[in-house]
Amino acid sequence: MSRTQVVILGAITLAALLSPHGTEAIRGECSVYAEFVQTRRPSGEYMFEFDGDEQFYVDLDKKETVWQLPEFIHAFDFDAWRHVADIVTAKKNLNILIQRSNHTRATNSTFFPPVLNVTWLCNGQIVTKGITETVFLPTTEFRFHKFHYLTFLPTAEDVYDCKVKHWGLDQLLLQHWGMEPLPETKETVVCVLGLVAGVAGILTGIVVLKTRRPDSIPRCRGSCESSQCWYQGHSAKEEAAR
Repeated sequence: MSRTQVVILGAITLAALLSPHGTEAIRGECSVYAEFVQTRRPSGEYMFEFDGDEQFYVDLDKKETVWQLPEFIHAFDFDAWRHVADIVTAKKNLNILIQRSNHTRATNSTFFPPVLNVTWLCNGQIVTKGITETVFLPTTEFRFHKFHYLTFLPTAEDVYDCKVKHWGLDQLLLQHWGMEPLPETKETVVCVLGLVAGVAGILTGIVVLKTRRPDSIPRCRGSCESSQCWYQGHSAKEEAAR
């Protein structure tokens, strides 16, 4: 067989494998498992699926395997306790990750001499744990700068302060971290809409009152006509007497 024939045969074989029928023929099955932990409910999960179908999951509270179909328990064997231990380890790692990923940095720059006193406060109390700092780092301006770090696990109620004292400062520098108040945009919009509605109501009332005002003053026709006739008759008699 010549080299050209070999190349042609290889191309035909590749085309057959890449065709829909060939792809279906070489399709493989896939097994996937999911394991995670978190600080909210549910606190964690361990499940196993085969070719997109769930086979089982581990009940972390009861520490037992829950099979999707009862028949699976006879076809597969799984040790739930071993993977419960994996979940416990993952939770410990999560706590470490949370503590390491939350830190505050204070930067002090362009000061001289290299003497600095930095104090961290949490809710007004001095913090002594989770504090790190760098050495005095020189600058091109013949001064120094330094970084201070505080590692902590924040909550909504906590407030943090950093106090800096140096010879060149007239007073302590204070940096505050805390829960930022929510913007009052919604309340402002409601207030403005209420004011606009009130003004519109007043204007509408004025227009209605003007529209319903009578065009003429009501009069009593009988008495007025009699008086008018009597007045005209009385005037005619006086002129005749004259």
